[in-house]
Amino acid sequence: MGKVVAIANQKGGVGKTTTSINLAASLAKTRRRVLLIDSDPQGNATMGSGINKEAHPVTTYEILLGAAPLEAALVPVEGGYDLVPANGQLAGAEVELIELDRRERRLRSAIETARAQYDYIFIDCPPALNLLTLNALVAAQSVLIPMQCEYYALEGLTALLNTIRKIRETLNPSLEIEGLLRTMFDPRNNLDNEVSAQLKQHFGDKLYRTIIPRNIRLAEAPSHGKPVIAYDMQSKGAQAYLALAGEMLRREEEVAAA
Repeated sequence: MGKVVAIANQKGGVGKTTTSINLAASLAKTRRRVLLIDSDPQGNATMGSGINKEAHPVTTYEILLGAAPLEAALVPVEGGYDLVPANGQLAGAEVELIELDRRERRLRSAIETARAQYDYIFIDCPPALNLLTLNALVAAQSVLIPMQCEYYALEGLTALLNTIRKIRETLNPSLEIEGLLRTMFDPRNNLDNEVSAQLKQHFGDKLYRTIIPRNIRLAEAPSHGKPVIAYDMQSKGAQAYLALAGEMLRREEEVAAA
């Protein structure tokens, strides 16, 4: 059964979608079967995967409302993984979900039928703690938190950790923190280094050793509709995400061996 990981942080611009696309592609490169679910109405993971977000009749919106099975939305992409696309229509799902039974479990139910087909299922969450993110956190076994090493990021992290704790207490007792990922890191910046040290002190082994640097190729790749490993394999950004995939797999092996 595939591992379901929500990639979440209510703060925007921290690298959630970049991480979703590039981690999915990096794990696919190791011959893992990977599914990426775009759960953000902006549809950036869809466009960054080279897919026209308006071209597909079945998206995350239809899946959440039960209008179609998840299998009907699957789109194979150049990065080697499958994608469930999203577009602006998903913004309306929040209002419509309120009137439905088990509204916070809709995505979990939809994913169950597909878990046997994949090794990893990633959910790219919107930059908000809303009903879409709640569905992702209830569906997931763990949460991967990308964050920049800046002052306000720590404040946002506290709010997210409180949300995870509440969901664990009420809706998803098995939800864990997969790891914290430092993104857009500049080692020349004193604040980046100070916040990084605080994260290491507070989160220990939950903080990935892999650090994603600021990298122009990483920033350019989405405009070409490609993961960075398909755009420039030798770039620092590509190498960092390949290293992250390797670290993730090693952690899984260590847990299995324990």
